[in-house]
Order: sequence, then C-alpha cells, then structure tokens
Amino acid sequence: MESYLLDWSNLLLRWLHVITAIAWIGSSFYFVFLDSSLTPPEDDDLKKQGVSGELWAVHGGGFYHPVKFAVSPPTLPKHLHWFYWEAYTTWMSGFALLVVLYFWNARAYLIDPARMDWAPPAAIATALGFLVVFWLLYDLICRVFESRAKGDTMVGVLVAVLVVAASWLACQLFAGRAAFLLVGAMIATAMSANVAMWIIPGQRKMVAAIGEGRPVDPIHGKRGKQRSVHNTYFTLPVLFAMLSNHYSFTWGHPNNWLVLVLMMAAGAAIRQFFVLRHGWKLGRNGNPAGYAVVGVVVIAATAWWMAPAPTVSGPARAASPGAAPSASSAVAAPSFAAVQQVMAQRCVMCHGEQMQMKGVRLDSPEALRQHAQAVYQQTVVTRLMPMNNATGMTEEERAVVGAWFRAGAKGE
Repeated sequence: MESYLLDWSNLLLRWLHVITAIAWIGSSFYFVFLDSSLTPPEDDDLKKQGVSGELWAVHGGGFYHPVKFAVSPPTLPKHLHWFYWEAYTTWMSGFALLVVLYFWNARAYLIDPARMDWAPPAAIATALGFLVVFWLLYDLICRVFESRAKGDTMVGVLVAVLVVAASWLACQLFAGRAAFLLVGAMIATAMSANVAMWIIPGQRKMVAAIGEGRPVDPIHGKRGKQRSVHNTYFTLPVLFAMLSNHYSFTWGHPNNWLVLVLMMAAGAAIRQFFVLRHGWKLGRNGNPAGYAVVGVVVIAATAWWMAPAPTVSGPARAASPGAAPSASSAVAAPSFAAVQQVMAQRCVMCHGEQMQMKGVRLDSPEALRQHAQAVYQQTVVTRLMPMNNATGMTEEERAVVGAWFRAGAKGE
C-alpha cells in the first residue's frame, strides 16, 4: 500500500510540477522576448508618460500593444498583475517530488554504496546543503560584483565555476541519477530564490514608492532585471538535468559530471542565441547564430565522445583469449531457468513475496512473463534497474535477459 500511495504522489506532484514549470518558463521566455523586441515609442503622448519602449503584436485574432516605462508609470492601475506564483509553485512541487522520490527511499535512490556508503540522514542533509549553500554563494557573488566594472562578466564566470564544482562534487557523493537531479534542483532553487528574495521584494518597494508619491529608486529594477536574466540562462541547463534521469547513458557514464557540465553549457549557449536574436533583427547586436552553433557542436561532440566502442564478435574475439563476453555480442536464446536465476539473484528481493516495489512481482514464471516487456526495458534498454545496480547485475546477465526477451520471452 505504501508503494501504491507513493506512486500516486509521484504522479500528481509530477503533473503539477510540469504544469507550473511550463507557466513559469513560458512567462520568463515571453518577457525576455518582450524586453529584446521593444522599440522607442513613436506617439508623443507615450513619450510624455515616460514610456521607454513599445511592441505591437498579433495573437489569437487580436492585436496587442504592450509598453514599458523607463522607471514607473505616472499612476498605478487598480489591478496590477504579479508574476510569482508560477515560480513558487514550481519550486514547492519540485521539492515535494525530491522528498517523495529520493529522500523517502534514500537508500535506494540517493545513495550509491560504490561512491559513498553513508547513512540516509547524512545523505539527505548533504543534499539539502547543496540547495542552501549554492544559493548563498551565488547570491554573494551577485551582490559583491553588481556595481563593479564588468561585473556581469565576473558574475557569469564565477557562477559557472561554482556550477562546475557543485556538479563534480554531487557526482562523487551521490548516485548518478540523483546527482544530476540534485544539481538541477540546486540551480532551480536559486532561480526561485531570485524571485522570492530580490525580484518581487524590489517590485513591492517600487509600487510602495509610487503609491506614496516618492521617487522610485532605479536600483530595484536593475537588480530585478539582473536576476531575471540569470534565470533565463539557467532554464535550459535545469531542464536537461531534470530530464536526464530518464536516460541512464548520461548519468551512468564514468565521467558523468563532465557530461552534465557540457550539456548544461550547451543549453546556456543555445539560450543566448534566443535572447540575442530579437535584438539582432532590430540591428542592436550582431548575428548570434554562433552561440547556437557552439551549443549544437558541444552536444554533437559529447554524443560522439560518449558513444560505446564497437563490439568485436566472431573469429576476432577468439584472438583475445580470456576476454570476458560482451553483453552486446550475440547470445543464444537462454533457457527460462537461466532467466529465473538472474531474477532470483538480482531482482526478487525488491519484486518478490516480501516486497513488491511498484506493484511488480517477478518470483513466478507467470509474473515474469507478464512483466517481460518492462523487465527488458528496465534492465537492458534503459539499464535503470536494479536501482544503482545495487545487486550487482552483470553485463552477461543483462545479455541473458535481452536474448530471452528477443526470442519471444517464452516460459518453461
């Protein structure tokens, strides 16, 4: 029953998380586009009101005319829309997922004994420390360099170094899948904290000053814009880190931290292209296509670097006496007893009579045939199971399962 309830919690929280993340990322992307596409107003009345930029757009059968004021409008409207619940709800639902998926079963999902065999409370406390410490260091970097010459460049370099260091450390301490997700959660926490600690408070101070008839300090808008720009560059790296948990060839690589860093860097470069392309169309900056090319080249180079070595079979294998058989070499259809033996040694402890993780049992011929497709997908194709390979399933055993399934998953 506990596993069943956890599955429902996982499903509903993931659903909520994706919906709110779409809303947050969508609004973030839109406002970056809007800022990049604004042109000086042509109407004298708009200029007198303090409008610094305007945009005409058509969507859904209607025409829209958003304008941006240099500092503040002459008067505040009765209804002012705030953009923050998307960010808060995305973080809260994501953190709840982290608790349900990785902290609740830390021994299975968060800890890889081959890397760091520690107690679940210590692993959980360290994981939480990643979220907190990264935000504190990132925020300190931003505050120290915000007023210095070339401050944005220094912030970018130092934050990049911080992300690389955190990625390396997470991949040394935690199971690969958890490490990737934790780095994504770490950056996403900083993104949400930017909204909660700087963007929204600054906007509230601006609104309060306008309401009281006081001059508006432009520093609030400057800081809010800085953190908003950081958030948009964080977006694609975070999305990769979150989605990668479905693809074990990324976090399962021997140099998984480098895979993560390269793919996040590629995402940031591609995002730079989209940020600058609107300004390029208006003649404000050069063609940013080079950033997109760099991002694509990094992804292609990473895929080439990670590609598995070609297997050697037939007579060529005979030239290497004593070599271990390859999991991808041809394997004759094994007996059903051989497959049952693999299940008994590697899988039944979590999918047997005493425990049925995900409601799956593999301790009988009927159950094994019923779940043959899932067993093949999880152990051979995605290699997600056994979790963190805690039971030590060998390449030869995966090959046995694969050959059995491809031969028709026949019973006794």
